[in-house]
Amino acid sequence: MAPDRKDSVSPCACKGIRRCLLCEKYKEKGNLQATDPQAVHHFLYDPELKLAVSKDAEVSFPFPGVFLWENFISEEEEEELVKKMDQDVWTQSQSGRRKQDFGPKVNFKKQKVRLAGFSGLPAASRDLVIRMQKEPSLFGFQPVEQCNLDYHPQRGSAIDPHKDDSWLWGERLVTINMLSDTTLTMSLEQGLPELSLTDEVQVAVRLPRRSLAVLSGAARHRWKHGIHRKDVCGRRVCSTYRELSAEFLPAGQQAELGAQLLDVALSFNGTPA
Repeated sequence: MAPDRKDSVSPCACKGIRRCLLCEKYKEKGNLQATDPQAVHHFLYDPELKLAVSKDAEVSFPFPGVFLWENFISEEEEEELVKKMDQDVWTQSQSGRRKQDFGPKVNFKKQKVRLAGFSGLPAASRDLVIRMQKEPSLFGFQPVEQCNLDYHPQRGSAIDPHKDDSWLWGERLVTINMLSDTTLTMSLEQGLPELSLTDEVQVAVRLPRRSLAVLSGAARHRWKHGIHRKDVCGRRVCSTYRELSAEFLPAGQQAELGAQLLDVALSFNGTPA
């Protein structure tokens, strides 16, 4: 396995309120108060019915914008993909994760994209992208960025609830889940008053090992998504692919830059940034 960067500098890369088991031990973050809400309405996503169903099955509501493709990759492909990732360097990230970035350098606050240094998606993703594009809901999907994340229970890995940027990244977020099952938690802090659910609502989306998941529409833009520490039960590796927003596509204000980014991305000559 390739070594971590920054191992000799700090036991972890957490900043601010972010935390993992390493910094709870070495940075005295263990006494921080939990930020979980007092009351939460818990639901489970049913992929066949496309409904969020309460644990007692008494309440349900439509939950659009989630697509699951089980066994998207084979056991042999999974083994080979992770083997190639481990031959590259994993960089420490926040909340006990490690990462590999295959994408342009971006300053989201200033809305600046830098093409220099971007070498494209990794060669191993070429066939995966072609396979994705055969799914009708992923028609025309052209990823411009790939982020590999490595989770492990020994590090207390997690990712806080968040929404992905929508200035640069487009409508669909695509993730391949590898090495272990996990649960993606969708959350809506303001609840669903129209259903008389005034406290936070959480919908658990189960992600089987070797599955592909797509978030779009309301699941992409209205709901936050995250992975709780308790739902990382073994090593988990995932690859998330992002497409460009309309601003960077033909007829958009930055179409020329978007075309350049796609040309590099889809050369599949990438190495981690």
